[in-house]
Amino acid sequence: MQTQDSFISDQFYSKKVQDLLVRRIRLASPNATAQDCAMQMAQEQVSCLFVGESKENIQGYLTDLILRDKVLAKGLPINTPASEILERDLISISPEATLVEALLLMFQTKARYLLVKTPQGFQGWISRTKVLTEQSQGPFLFIQSVKEARHFSELAEKWNRMPELIHLLISRGMKAHFVNQIITTVADTIVQRVIERVIKEIGPPPAKFVFFVMGSEGRGELTLKTDQDNAIIYEDKANEHREEVREYFLDFAARVSTALDQIGIDFCEGELMAMNPKWTHSLSHWKRNYDEWISAASQESAMNYSTFFDCRAIYGEFSLLEELKNHMGNLLEKAPERFFINLGHNALQYEPPLTFFRRIKTEEVDGEKLLNLKKTMRPIVDLARVYALKFKIFETNTLQRIGLLQGKGVFTPKEVQELTHAFEYLMSLRLENQALSILDLKQKPKNYLQLKNLTKVQQVTLLEIFKVIEEFQARIRISFTRSL
Repeated sequence: MQTQDSFISDQFYSKKVQDLLVRRIRLASPNATAQDCAMQMAQEQVSCLFVGESKENIQGYLTDLILRDKVLAKGLPINTPASEILERDLISISPEATLVEALLLMFQTKARYLLVKTPQGFQGWISRTKVLTEQSQGPFLFIQSVKEARHFSELAEKWNRMPELIHLLISRGMKAHFVNQIITTVADTIVQRVIERVIKEIGPPPAKFVFFVMGSEGRGELTLKTDQDNAIIYEDKANEHREEVREYFLDFAARVSTALDQIGIDFCEGELMAMNPKWTHSLSHWKRNYDEWISAASQESAMNYSTFFDCRAIYGEFSLLEELKNHMGNLLEKAPERFFINLGHNALQYEPPLTFFRRIKTEEVDGEKLLNLKKTMRPIVDLARVYALKFKIFETNTLQRIGLLQGKGVFTPKEVQELTHAFEYLMSLRLENQALSILDLKQKPKNYLQLKNLTKVQQVTLLEIFKVIEEFQARIRISFTRSL
């Protein structure tokens, strides 16, 4: 029987931003002093004040925490203009978005407030606290507790609780891509806490840097079977400081990766980690890497380095990765045709597991006939990447890539629906299988599934999905490899 708590929580997942009482935008002039703003906030009893000449021209915002940290703590005069202390990173969301999307956006951007924006302009704002109070239990209070964890042992305990949470969310019908984002947000938060702790231990970095992730974490598609795929870019320094800077970041990376492994986010078997000297470099060195991968355009480089086109910054100076991506965009403008041909071949490496008689083909593993769910999803990930790079789309998430490709005329609405359904179904199956492996069988999560555990309806659904993937692979074969 469903408890009242779980009923409230279930309602939360269907609620939209527009269902909340969206707060009215209170404006202060950019010329208003810090004291004026504090008095206005006290008088109107708000914790957030937007700064601008009008609702159509908002420059940023002030909060009680900003006034504390930027004015009081630094001893600035109380007549400092708002324009000099405001926070300029304005994040907005549609009123049609769900509360799940709003909280994920807040945690991913570290924003405590979101502007609610319609095509007509800003409608108002919502706070993280307000949204969190809408649910009595669930993943977002859990994410908040991860952010507040102080020790590695606490972070390990949080990570160990993920299978139970994921099983709960999948069983309640939450879409797989939201579940992926929740796992990814928890993993990101753990990495950020570890990095902060390591910097506290070894001292501040000698140069600006960005810690970024790749592969499934870079795409925001983490499952419970995950390992580390990360790297570091640091700013170029004068020759006399190069070795000192490099030595710091390699030591830093080794400490971060070791801590993550102890927490439960395993070392990468292929050593695709920042602690490997191959993947911690200056910005100029990283640019040369992409130059080589794109200009050389061999099949081997397409297979080995395609994951580097799924990169996402999670800590540090994000502009360093943005500069690298801009450089990558310029390289793609003049990339040789064979670069896309080899990426196309890479997307054809894993064929749907169908027999000649159109039945599901299994693999023999330790005497059992199993279906590799990760491999079955790989073609969708690869085809989204190759089309995205071809059409200069630098979003990394597979479903978002597919949606943006519809806007470019690559896929029809029906094709987007087919690919999205296929990806969501396979990912849900994969997440549920992993959670049950941990909870019921007390085993490490696997990407293998026993076919005998599936219902007839599930098997028929899988057959149809594999046929869809096969059709899209045929399209890639024509679009990208015809010149061979």
